[in-house]
Amino acid sequence: MRFSCSTGDAMGMNMVSKGVQNVLDYLQADFPDMDVISISGNFCSDKKSAAVNWIDGRGKSVVCEAVIKEEVVKKVLKTNVQALVELNVIKNLAGSAVAGALGGFNAHASNIVAAIFIATGQDPAQNVESSQCITMLEAINDGKDLHVSVTMPSIEVGTVGGGTQLASQSACLDLLGVKGANRESPGSNARLLATVVAGAVLAAELSLISAQAAGHLVQSHMKYNRSSKALAEETDKPKKC
Repeated sequence: MRFSCSTGDAMGMNMVSKGVQNVLDYLQADFPDMDVISISGNFCSDKKSAAVNWIDGRGKSVVCEAVIKEEVVKKVLKTNVQALVELNVIKNLAGSAVAGALGGFNAHASNIVAAIFIATGQDPAQNVESSQCITMLEAINDGKDLHVSVTMPSIEVGTVGGGTQLASQSACLDLLGVKGANRESPGSNARLLATVVAGAVLAAELSLISAQAAGHLVQSHMKYNRSSKALAEETDKPKKC
């Protein structure tokens, strides 16, 4: 059995658990011979990558899309529309399929989800299902411009309860304008936070795919992930072919 509940601006796992426990107690009273093995049968499916979360959704289901003009692709992303579209098909779609990916048809959605979850007091373990994402790139306007979208069916976020009450995490939520419960429209703060997650994922997907299409990925890591001294030492080493 899978329970579907509205939990307002809370992520709601504890609320749902309490509600389900009450249902089980009620049924147990009517059917005393019923054996309750566990409150959870893993059909939830919490903190696990599962097709049911992709199909039915869990938490917030979000689609985020944008159109990137040709000149921006060339000047900012240092590549071209056709190269991006081809790479996305070969890497995120075909490559992930060959690997047997389950909801992982993206470049690195989990990097962004994990970072935002930690910063805003979400459950980091729920990054597993919240990072399910399919990234799509398409050439539009006679092939000149780029349409990019990310589809994320199970982003699990809340703006009240749990880690959202910690000082730093609360400050981050406040900065985003989603702190606490929305009294006028219950659940709208949590929904907005989910769209922030998806929007950040879209931007990061575009950045990484562009770096790979332009052949800049390793170069960027060497430049920004190491100290200048370590990089200089690396450069001074004799090269072997």
